[in-house]
Amino acid sequence: MVRKVEVTAYDPNWPVNYEKEAVNLKKIFGGELLEIHHIGSTSIPEMDAKPIIDVLMVVQDITKIVSFNRDMQRAGYIPKGENGIPGRRFFIKGDELHHTHHLHVFQKEHADITRHINFRDYLIAHPQEANEYARLKHALANQYPVNIDSYQSGKEEFIREIDQKAMVLNKG
Repeated sequence: MVRKVEVTAYDPNWPVNYEKEAVNLKKIFGGELLEIHHIGSTSIPEMDAKPIIDVLMVVQDITKIVSFNRDMQRAGYIPKGENGIPGRRFFIKGDELHHTHHLHVFQKEHADITRHINFRDYLIAHPQEANEYARLKHALANQYPVNIDSYQSGKEEFIREIDQKAMVLNKG
């Protein structure tokens, strides 16, 4: 089986689902957890997205996260290690074909923390660009319905542009 790329209309339950998951993750990670954020397209009001809740966690010590793998597996997550991003620990909830949540764990002060939060906040503040991003996602999902790598690659230039705009805005 191949994982299908699907972009759906905004679901007002996405923030609710994030909040429920955040409660569970706080119980699992306890004092190691410093911050938790809803990121990604499901965190942007009224924006169409893949129906997967992206969660960003900031922790004290990234090397300790492997010790939580068993608890995470009991909670329905699959540990994926760095999964292509140095300094990150990544987990998917569900199975390899159907994910409901992605958990991105970074140690405090990792540059990707600010980048993800700035990206989210920029698109919330600029709904026209959020709509443009949603249109791009729909087009890519239609073009690459069973090729998540090509779908992701097709978004890279847009994401870089928004990252740059968000960085300039947050420095000003």
